[in-house]
Amino acid sequence: QVQFVESGGGLVQPGGSLRLSCAASGTIYRIRSMAWYRQAPEKQRELVALMHNFGTTDYADSVKGRFTISRDDAKNTVYLQMNSLKPEDTAVYYCKWTIMTDKWSTMADYWGQGTQVTVSQ
Repeated sequence: QVQFVESGGGLVQPGGSLRLSCAASGTIYRIRSMAWYRQAPEKQRELVALMHNFGTTDYADSVKGRFTISRDDAKNTVYLQMNSLKPEDTAVYYCKWTIMTDKWSTMADYWGQGTQVTVSQ
């Protein structure tokens, strides 16, 4: 059984930085993509950053130039480096991996538990 554990959230002042991590445990047969989403209170969950398995990335317009998604294959971990944070970045951040767990399975989405990021004075 594969699980994904997030860490790195917290309280930071405007202009500050945080790095989120999402580590996978268990067997992964194939990866299609890894992504970070966020959900602010009373808002829909939105895509923040996406990395396809072959390395291309996409970002929401609101975070371009400030956030960077990256991965460490040896650690089975995806990161989200967040710089120049703004109060409007406050949300619960979730990682999502689209994977196959073995060669008989189909591609499916797996979510982390979420980590709170609060940007405030």
